[in-house]
Formats: sequence, structure tokens, C-alpha cells
Amino acid sequence: MGSRKHDSAEKRKEELRHISFAKLNNCPTSPRKMRLVADIIRGRKVTDALSILKFSNKEASGRLEKLLLSAINNWEQKNEGQRADEADLFVKTINVDGGRMLKRVQPAPQGRAHRIRKRSNHVTLVVDSRKAKS
Repeated sequence: MGSRKHDSAEKRKEELRHISFAKLNNCPTSPRKMRLVADIIRGRKVTDALSILKFSNKEASGRLEKLLLSAINNWEQKNEGQRADEADLFVKTINVDGGRMLKRVQPAPQGRAHRIRKRSNHVTLVVDSRKAKS
């Protein structure tokens, strides 16, 4: 590997040490419904996001709350000796992508059939600290 590639790889690794992420794959909720909840917590402090998700009445909020807790625990594992409460964590990015689609058929009048698409999604949540990195 050339020195330029090596330097850029080391720089990328150093940037990734400070962030932590969690993924939720094949979640059986439509991506559109999940994005409604994801847009609410994007860019917020972790404590604010957790309270918003806890008291939201959307079904997707329960799954995102569990995912956010997983990302916080991953951050604590990466940064030993630091607590998430003191680190001023925030939701850096949250992406909701379409997952696999289950295709079903529903009978329709006059011998026809309508296709039903049961959608799922993939969610990637990235948590970062606002404090100065040392």
C-alpha cells in the first residue's frame, strides 16, 4: 500500500474511533413510517431523543429507542472509562433505507388479483460526542 493510501486509511480509522453506530436490518415497518420518527430525532442530544422516543405513540419509536440504546452502549464499549452521560452525545446521522419486500396477492373482484407489497427497512444510526476529542 502506498504512503498516501496508508495515511488516508489511518485518518479514516482515527475519525471512526470517536463515533459509534448501530444497525437494524429487515425491520418489518415501511420505510416511510420509520422516516417520520427518524426525522424527529436527527441531530438531537441522546437524552432528548430517548425521551421523545419513549413518549411517542408511533410503533417505530419503540424499535428506534432500542436501536439508540444499542448505539450508546457501543459508544461506551469503544470509549472505556468514559460515560455517555458526561460525553454530550448526539445523534449524528440516521439513515432509513428500504429493505426486502414481501410480495403477497389479495383476491380482487371478477377473478382478478391485486399485489400487496409488505415493506421492510434498514436503519443505520450514528452517535458522536460533541466534546473536544483528545
